[in-house]
Amino acid sequence: MVLVRGLLGDVLRRKRLRQGRTLREVSADARVSLGYLSEVERGQKEASSELLAAICTALDVPLSTVFAEVSEDLAREEALVLAHPTIEPEVVASAA
Repeated sequence: MVLVRGLLGDVLRRKRLRQGRTLREVSADARVSLGYLSEVERGQKEASSELLAAICTALDVPLSTVFAEVSEDLAREEALVLAHPTIEPEVVASAA
């Protein structure tokens, strides 16, 4: 099963790293604890809409852009799973 929170975390991490920013910088700008932001990026926590808005504001990225990238990643993951129905999604994704 593909978890959206994991894909969302991946997109947020990519955005942050492309900007050359640290977790500490973004967490301070978003007024979110460093540990919580880290858990969101690792897909361990479900972020509320308010938290996502704060993170996106801190990253200066529209929330719609983040959701569009999550949607693209989800479609890619689903296609991989459909192409390999007997293999666990995590195995297929890591092989891609």
